[in-house]
Amino acid sequence: MIDSDAPSASASSRWLCAQRSRLPDGRWHFQHGPIDLIIGADGEPAAVAGAVECAWARFQAVLAELVAELRLLRLPVQQARRLRGPVARRMLAACWPHRAQFITPMAAVAGAVADEMIGFFRGEPGILRAYVNNGGDIALHLAREQRFRVGLVADLARVKRREQLSLDGDFTVYAHAPVRGVATSGWGGRSFSLGIADSVTILARTAAQADAAATMVANAVDVDDPAILRTPACQLKDDTDLGARPVTVSVGSLSEGKVEEALAAGQARAQDLLSAGTIYGAVLCLQGCVRVVGGALAATVAPSSQWLATTSRQRL
Repeated sequence: MIDSDAPSASASSRWLCAQRSRLPDGRWHFQHGPIDLIIGADGEPAAVAGAVECAWARFQAVLAELVAELRLLRLPVQQARRLRGPVARRMLAACWPHRAQFITPMAAVAGAVADEMIGFFRGEPGILRAYVNNGGDIALHLAREQRFRVGLVADLARVKRREQLSLDGDFTVYAHAPVRGVATSGWGGRSFSLGIADSVTILARTAAQADAAATMVANAVDVDDPAILRTPACQLKDDTDLGARPVTVSVGSLSEGKVEEALAAGQARAQDLLSAGTIYGAVLCLQGCVRVVGGALAATVAPSSQWLATTSRQRL
């Protein structure tokens, strides 16, 4: 999945300055063009306030930096090695392990921005925990003995349709686990996908790594079937980094066999990434069926048992 709301040079002139607001529950909302962050932190009030101000100062320059290198960021990773900005280089590094398949640094843009912002909270000893949520791609900070409970939505199309949502599951990330990034991709989300997954949620060391891996695993959840409608990406967005590659625009009802075949393909890709140490776990969802990869982390990062009990799934 590639971010279909990524910045373009022509659009940047229409965007106003970055904006921020304090939400009623105390969290912060940072927004600039297509970048839309929700930031939450717990700890000493002075430490939290200082980190927020540092993050805000940095945030205001991020979009311009990305736009300045957009031409390179839209190239396959092998051709984008001259990137200079810290966020851009983080995007490239996160996508590089996937270079055997087509991928551009844009596959990690949301996660890389979240990682850039969370660094200001990790540098403050008075902050117990914090998160930066960039459209569902989340960077975490956890001090010792802290944890975060992260919700899971199985079908991203429900989010895009702005339906009233109830979580389909959740998992807990503990401080002693290596996971500090969570990302979700799927054909029905805000970005283009080559596959048919309703959602793929990835747990990784950073949000950028999770973002890139979610893209690739979601692309791998695929099968040929007349119920699947695809359109060249360039017909949907003229400046997409996917060019004429066919992206999924509709998935009709699939037979149980086709669902299993598609999930098995994605599961194999996720297992390869797990074995390579690129990710720490994955949850793959398609038409009510679920596959979970990463049984070794079951004690520290586990989906809701109540939700899994009501679905068809296989744990590795």
